[in-house]
Amino acid sequence: TIIKTLNEKNPREEAHSSRVAELCVLIGRKLGMKTTDINLLKVISNLHDIGKIAIDSSILNKPSALNKEEWESIKTHPEIGYRILATSPEYAEIAYDILSHHERFDGKGYPRGLKGEDIPYRARIIAVADAYDAMTSLRTYKKKMTMEDAIDELVRNSGSQFDPGIV
Repeated sequence: TIIKTLNEKNPREEAHSSRVAELCVLIGRKLGMKTTDINLLKVISNLHDIGKIAIDSSILNKPSALNKEEWESIKTHPEIGYRILATSPEYAEIAYDILSHHERFDGKGYPRGLKGEDIPYRARIIAVADAYDAMTSLRTYKKKMTMEDAIDELVRNSGSQFDPGIV
């Protein structure tokens, strides 16, 4: 119900989460993950932005770049998603992955500033897939990158923003 509401609030989210899930499956296979782990990764990646349900629609659907205050609001979505999922015993295991999907490998991410392997492995995979999809998707406030340019950007930020073993 929450996902359906989020997708109605911001239709772009459904397509984005679906693409991120597909990318995570491909990355998981390439990394040699077990099928059960890949399936769990797919579920998590489909839920990674669930916290955006609590973000004002005017911010989510803004046709231009966000200002500082709006950006701070967006940055709360991992914690909101964590709180939503952590209340349910069957989702508690994945709540930390949702909380951590915007952490950076160099420790400069949010919300907790985790670094390196302190970031849950599945969250590190989602971070790469999420960034790739954001770069290669058309947004009202920016041009989309080519696949090659997005891959170059991931490689350039390998070891700082992203886990180099996943990139």
